[in-house]
Order: sequence, then C-alpha cells, then structure tokens
Amino acid sequence: MEFDLVVRGGTVVTGTDTVRADVGIRDGKIMAVAASLSAPETLDADGLLVLPGGVDTHCHIEQLRADGTADEETWESGSASCLAGGTTSVVTFSTQFKGAGILAPLAEYRRRAARSMVDYSFHQIITDATDEVIWNEIPQIVAEGIRSLKVFLTYDPLHLDDRAYLRVLAAARRNGAFVTVHCENYEAIGWRTEALLAAGHTAAKYHSWSRPSIVEREATHRAIALAELVDQPIQVFHVSCEEVAEEVARAQARGLKVWAETCTQYFVLTAEDQDRPGFEGAKFMCSPSPRGADEHARMWDMVRRGTIDVVSSDHSGWCYDGPRGKRMNGDTANFRDTPNGVPGLSARLPVLFSEGVAKGRIDLNHFVRLTATNPAKLFGLAGKGSIAVGFDADLVLWDPTKRVTITNATMQQAIDYTPYEGMVVTGWPVATVLRGRVAMRDGRVQAEPGSGKFLPRAPYDMIRPRGVLPNGFDTSQFA
Repeated sequence: MEFDLVVRGGTVVTGTDTVRADVGIRDGKIMAVAASLSAPETLDADGLLVLPGGVDTHCHIEQLRADGTADEETWESGSASCLAGGTTSVVTFSTQFKGAGILAPLAEYRRRAARSMVDYSFHQIITDATDEVIWNEIPQIVAEGIRSLKVFLTYDPLHLDDRAYLRVLAAARRNGAFVTVHCENYEAIGWRTEALLAAGHTAAKYHSWSRPSIVEREATHRAIALAELVDQPIQVFHVSCEEVAEEVARAQARGLKVWAETCTQYFVLTAEDQDRPGFEGAKFMCSPSPRGADEHARMWDMVRRGTIDVVSSDHSGWCYDGPRGKRMNGDTANFRDTPNGVPGLSARLPVLFSEGVAKGRIDLNHFVRLTATNPAKLFGLAGKGSIAVGFDADLVLWDPTKRVTITNATMQQAIDYTPYEGMVVTGWPVATVLRGRVAMRDGRVQAEPGSGKFLPRAPYDMIRPRGVLPNGFDTSQFA
C-alpha cells in the first residue's frame, strides 16, 4: 500500500493499547498501523509517544457577546494555541441572547469559525426557551449536525429556571440531541453574594465564598433528577470536587445516562490562589471555583474510578489587562463585577500528563481516554479520538521526558496570562498532525487559517434515551 506520510518508529498509544509501530497515512486517514512502513515522506517518532490528537469538548473561542463584540481569543489564535498544545479538535459555543433566536448568532459564529486551524463543532447555548426556539429552531440546528445543547443553571443573563431547563431537555429528547449543564444554584449564589458585598467582602477571594461546593452539589442533584424525569442523557460540566462527583456516581449506579467532566484547573489550582496580593487573585477566578488543595487527590480518585471520564479546558477568553479584560472595571472592582474564567487550551494536555502520567496517578491509556477517546465518543465525533484504520490522521508526537517551564509565551494564545505561569511540567508535544498534515512542529504552528473543518454529528447510540419514564408517560412529546 502506498502512503502519503508515515510516522515512523514511535510508541503508538490508544485508549486500550500501547505498541511500537509505524502509522501509515493516505488522503488524511490512517490506513495502517504496523511495523516497517514506508512512504516518500516520513515523520521520525523514535523515542516519542504517538498519541491521538487531543479533543477538547468544552472551550470558549471567539464567542459572541450581546453588544456585538466577541471574546478576545479569536479562532486563529485559539486554534494555534490548540495545535501548540496537541489538540486537534474542539467543540465550542454558539450563544443565544435573551429575547432573540439561535439561528442568526449561529450563522455569524460559523462564519468566524471558518478561519479555524483545527477541526470544530458547536454546542448551542439556550438562554431563552421560547416556543420558536424549542419547536422550530432546535430541530433545524440538530439536522445540521449541531447535536448538543448547553444550559446554565446560574449566571445572569444566561441561567434557566427549572421549567425552562425541562423544556430544553424535552426538546433534546425529541430531536436526538445531548445536553450539557453548568450546575450551580442561581438563587443561592445571588443571595450569598449580596450578603458578602454588604459585609464589605469584595476581593477576588470571596468569589469562591459566594459559590461553595454545596451550591454546585445541589444543582447537580437537581439537574440529574430533572433529566431522569424526562429520560434525557446529560453531561455535567466542570465537576470541581468529590461531593459533586458522588452525585454523578449515584446516578450512574442507578443506570442513568449521566456523565461527568472536569477541567485541568481542578487538579492544580485552589481557592487560595484567588487570595494573591493586589488584584492578582482575579487571574484564578473561574466557576465553579477551585476548592482546597486537599481536593486534588480526591478528584484523581474519581478519575480512576471512572466517574469522571473527560478532562477539558473550559478555556475562557478574558485577558487580564485591556478594556474587556478582568481589570475592565479597575483594580478595586468587587468579585461580582470581575469577569471569571481561566485560559487553558494549550496547557490542558501537558498539565494533565505531568500531574497524571508522570506522577503515576494514571497510565498512558487512561490519559488518552480522558483527553481524546472519551470526549470524541460522547459527543459523536466520528473518526476522532483514536489511532485506528479509517480514523482521521490526527496525531501528537509526544516527548514523555521533556521538562518545560510554562510561560504565557509557550501557550501561543491571545490571552495575556496563564494561571500556570512558572509551573514545571514533564511531557510536551513535539509535533501535531491534523488529517495527515503536520500542523505544528517544535513549537511552530505551520497550519493555515481555514484549514480546519466543521464536524457535523449524526445520530449515535451513546446518547439515546433509555426508554425509562415515570408512569411510562413521555412528557417531551407535549411540552
């Protein structure tokens, strides 16, 4: 068989197996995994791991804002950061603005995403569950291959109340879509925030005080219960601690189709980081908030148990400085008026590999499942997330022993800081291959804007409802 490119002499790692082999590529697809393959062009992987390209199913890139602007992380800068860190596919967010529909913002977002250098798909955020959106527009976007909806149970102006959340769950069930949920209790956070500000507790560190783990746990329990009522599969986004993961574990033990995701920051950052001098603590504000340092070990345990089976970045496009950054309201702004979220596209794989594989907490195959195989399967990204004949030739050549000190420059992002500044990691991507073409080598991105492609998602079995309904009555057909 003739190949366009052979990745030669590396150790190929999938979610289940590790073997020394060559990878033969033709027309952007993996055509062979075997010994002693040859081609006119080769990529030397001797001494390196050959991993599937990373799949990040939770990141905010050039997300539109209600005032007509967009996040500072553009599709060009964001996808460059992805490639620099070994990620080849992303699922990002198209936003609905209250009082409007979802079709016009989605069309604009797709126009912007056409500049991407990685492959991409979208979650559709639903903030206003009107009849038009629920009955007419959601079926249209699902038919176009946008097969996941995102809901927030907190945040102004994004949050949905329980009835609106139920309507989204029902629409997803009717149309064969998946639902992802940001679980925090809106009313509890607002009530607690008002009390903190009234007491003069305004600094960044009080962001974590405003949303302790109990508000995440309660909302997770409620989100799961309402999904069970509708018989609709869901993924709980960015689980921050053991007690929230336990809610998911209990649901899984009952046979429910509920999955849990966490993010890089919940393994290394803590609430104490938000108490750094001056306004520096704002750099570490995200929601849910990182917890105490003792939570890290418990989170790794939840990963090893399989309760948490996806690790994403939840990359958020807020700079520290600038008119739209965290300091937009000045260095004395209270935590409520400070944008929260942290960047992490390029840091995701190196930090997780270093903390997980290099420190013996998980093995190589588990690392691949968390960062590529599981997210690709869960979100119906056919041909992504593994190294097998017929799959897209998305690969990362990885040096497992290389030690790198993270700086913002190594992240290659538009955001002007990284919360991992100065962290020394073991393990680093040497080259990234997207559909058979070398897109990054030795830290230099070689891909061209527009070389990424949209990934439409067809129906798939993993997110089919179980067919178990209270009293056997399918409310979703009528509400």
